[in-house]
Amino acid sequence: MSKVISSHSVSVDGYISGRTPDGTEEFGRGLGDAPMLFDWYFNGDTPSQVFDGFKLSAPSARFFDTLAARVGAMVAGRTTYEHSSNFTGGSPHPTAPLVVLSHRPAPETIERQTFVSTGVEDAIAAAREIAGGKDVGLMGGGLATAALEAGLVDELILHQIPILLGGGLSFFQEVPKHVNLRLIEAIPAPGVTHLHYEVLR
Repeated sequence: MSKVISSHSVSVDGYISGRTPDGTEEFGRGLGDAPMLFDWYFNGDTPSQVFDGFKLSAPSARFFDTLAARVGAMVAGRTTYEHSSNFTGGSPHPTAPLVVLSHRPAPETIERQTFVSTGVEDAIAAAREIAGGKDVGLMGGGLATAALEAGLVDELILHQIPILLGGGLSFFQEVPKHVNLRLIEAIPAPGVTHLHYEVLR
């Protein structure tokens, strides 16, 4: 059975972006002079075997590529989708097609994307079918929160950046219930610690 994985770069205090709730800060950047939360994708000399252009540290490359190779489909919420320029009609993953959970009409050019409007359960079910036995990756804090509430997340990966942002967009928009986690592995690497959890049910 394929697994559902939620993975994101976060600050130590749990923010995925310096963007303020009213959208005035640039999406994806830290507040003020804080560094990018995704510098670890490019701070090494080991090319990713999955994502062209990524040059990671050796420990990050081993962890990241192992995880990325498991994924057969991605699911993103509409906010993440729009902040990412609709992934230019494709997917954030080079080989895994994208399913978008949205209650608004889909853009006209979505030949390589699947839109689902009937809830997170149906979006993940569609992604499982597309993935063909491989795992499903989730993008976005709102989507991750909804999937956790529905009991659909199997693994949670936090790429924790050693910085306190003090504000911005939280990864977990108020988690609606108690969620127990078991740490599977913790991988320290330059500029990031990869925390890999199993979601206990």
